[in-house]
Amino acid sequence: MYEVIDNFIAKENFEDLKNILMTDDFPWFFSQNVNSEDTNNFYFTHTFFCNSNINSTYFGIVRPILNKLNIKNLIRVKGNLYPKTEQLENHGQHIDYSFDHKGAIFYINTNNGFTVLEDGTKIKSVENRLLIFDAYKMHNSTNCTDQKVRININFNYI
Repeated sequence: MYEVIDNFIAKENFEDLKNILMTDDFPWFFSQNVNSEDTNNFYFTHTFFCNSNINSTYFGIVRPILNKLNIKNLIRVKGNLYPKTEQLENHGQHIDYSFDHKGAIFYINTNNGFTVLEDGTKIKSVENRLLIFDAYKMHNSTNCTDQKVRININFNYI
């Protein structure tokens, strides 16, 4: 079961968030593997929150999204930046955590990349779109070929 919500946050909040994440000054960190099932591709991440701790001085920029989600227990908030490649790459399927929890993916820019859910459903990357799904079930990401980067923010919560 999943839900897609377009125009999830107010336009001005979205534009502020997008402008921060897409500047040359935002700190993205290199990850050698997209996940443990995909060691052929790399990407860049920014951990806003993990292990009950705020890990980033930029945590405030995700508050408009958090304020609209029904969260009892926040597990992790992580930004993902996938560089453009010549071919569209389906990254390896994975689960975020092995226990029952929700995932929400907030898409920062529109591009030809997507998220693939366990049943094969493809959710297109459309800016200011939120996907809510069972993140303990198999799913995978892709990169993009039509923009310089594909950026999203992944929320895990109960």
